[in-house]
Amino acid sequence: MRRAGQIDLPLHTGKAPRWLFERMVSLARCISEVIIIEFGRDYFLQLLSQPLWFQSFGCVLGFDWHSSGVTTTVCGALKEAFKELDDYGVFFCGGKGAASRKTPQEIEKNTQTLLKSPKDLVSASKIVAKVDNNALQDGFTLYHHTFVFSTDFKWIVIQQGMSEDSQGWARRYHWHCDDVASFVNEPHKGIVSDKHFLTLNLVAQESAGLRGIVTELASRKKDENLKDIGSLKEESHKLPARHRVLVRDVNPKYLDKIFLQTYEAKPQDFEKLLSMEGVGAKTLRALALISDLIYSKPVSFRDPARFSFAHGGKDGFPYKINLAHYDNTIETLTKAVQKAKIERTERLKALRRLHRFYNLKDKN
Repeated sequence: MRRAGQIDLPLHTGKAPRWLFERMVSLARCISEVIIIEFGRDYFLQLLSQPLWFQSFGCVLGFDWHSSGVTTTVCGALKEAFKELDDYGVFFCGGKGAASRKTPQEIEKNTQTLLKSPKDLVSASKIVAKVDNNALQDGFTLYHHTFVFSTDFKWIVIQQGMSEDSQGWARRYHWHCDDVASFVNEPHKGIVSDKHFLTLNLVAQESAGLRGIVTELASRKKDENLKDIGSLKEESHKLPARHRVLVRDVNPKYLDKIFLQTYEAKPQDFEKLLSMEGVGAKTLRALALISDLIYSKPVSFRDPARFSFAHGGKDGFPYKINLAHYDNTIETLTKAVQKAKIERTERLKALRRLHRFYNLKDKN
């Protein structure tokens, strides 16, 4: 079953004003604590990985209900909030632009006190980014990557891309570790997009055979691949329109070095190929074209992409934010969190007293 939904995400200029962002951090902290206390951190991660819930969460925090900025701002607010919630064992890494490139270092820093190696988490972060940048070629380039994980190494990813060709729209990709049976076969929890675009989908179920051939082609001598690409370009005027868009971007002189690299490495499967340094969108596109047009393994062009108001939005839609109402919500939730913490502490104390009583009774 395809887990997909569709929401408009127009790109907005500017950023959240400080008076709003500081309140977003406070309210995000309160709501997150309530959810984790009541339902556990696994459930909290599951909610964040759901595109519609995440969008609604942004609305409750008072950000623009339909803006792409909700992704970066909500993730930023949560990252700030959880700096003071380290007792819950949930860590936010990465972010927008340069911050996204620091994700591996932040994962390693946050796992220093844990017994497990961060290697698997770092690998997951990297392969998820490579899938949405290179294996799912929908015209959107990633500029935001937030990796969230817990002390038991459950993880989610929320990342976003934008494209000049999409006339000011963004696309958000959601991942959850429990839904990833394979990083390269229908791996997404959901993708948020305004509309469909011409997409070379190498992670579609129907591309399974193609992925196998692409991996085999990557392991053969580079001259054979370059020869096949040359024949495609010579005959490109005979190809269907959907292929012309891809063929024009394939330049053999830029692929010579990478084909030599893949031939020497001989990756075992498509995921290993995708993980190789230097293997990007154009390399995969060239191999996919050869697989499709010469070896009859069809390319999938299926685009996998398919709210409530609480405090208004910073742009005044659907109405202006009422600061008194916003602050009252934070105060009410803060009291609720404190009460929940006290009640939980009292329950634990009662259980310990009961445990000591029975131990004493057994000894007597």
